[in-house]
Amino acid sequence: MGERDVVAGTTGATASDRVLTVPNVLSSLRLVGVPVFLWLILHEHDGYALLVLMASGVTDYLDGKIARRFGLVSRLGRLLDPLADRLYILTTLLGLAYRDVIPWWLVVVLLGREAFMALVLLWLRPHGYHTLPVHFIGKAATFNLLYAFPLMLLGDGDGTLAAVALPVGWAFAWWGTALYWLAALLYVAQAASLVRADRAAARAAT
Repeated sequence: MGERDVVAGTTGATASDRVLTVPNVLSSLRLVGVPVFLWLILHEHDGYALLVLMASGVTDYLDGKIARRFGLVSRLGRLLDPLADRLYILTTLLGLAYRDVIPWWLVVVLLGREAFMALVLLWLRPHGYHTLPVHFIGKAATFNLLYAFPLMLLGDGDGTLAAVALPVGWAFAWWGTALYWLAALLYVAQAASLVRADRAAARAAT
């Protein structure tokens, strides 16, 4: 069974096979920034790391906005955009946990969600689906987490700014984690719907 293009989701747009588009270039630039960001975090160049993370957030917003506004939604973009989000979250988690800025249990909770979603996609694969569109709640969770980590990094110090940034960062982290798992449950419901429709179509064909 060939790969299917799942178009249900927040965009409602049909994905094309185009590769060289402005949104895809922006997503690619975000991916290039991942190892740079990790190196900066591990070597405690926090100011530059925050700038890279902010640039990632801006390009993340722009690539989705441009893709929807100008009809540039593509299958490649639907792969690159969530991949970049996940890699930034992964590198930030590992870098900040390594520096003892965040606890390792938070890493386990968030990576556990990624492992859970990998199992969902494995379940879908025999039915020809290799990806699911990014859901609004999943995107909101990502934004919360990407706000949380810089604030928690700023909170790793002394002074008034650190004292304010740390609790605000933790608030974003809690909301982001809860929304991240809620989005996973919504993806499961969506996947189950696709599987039921696939089985119904198979029964009708026979």
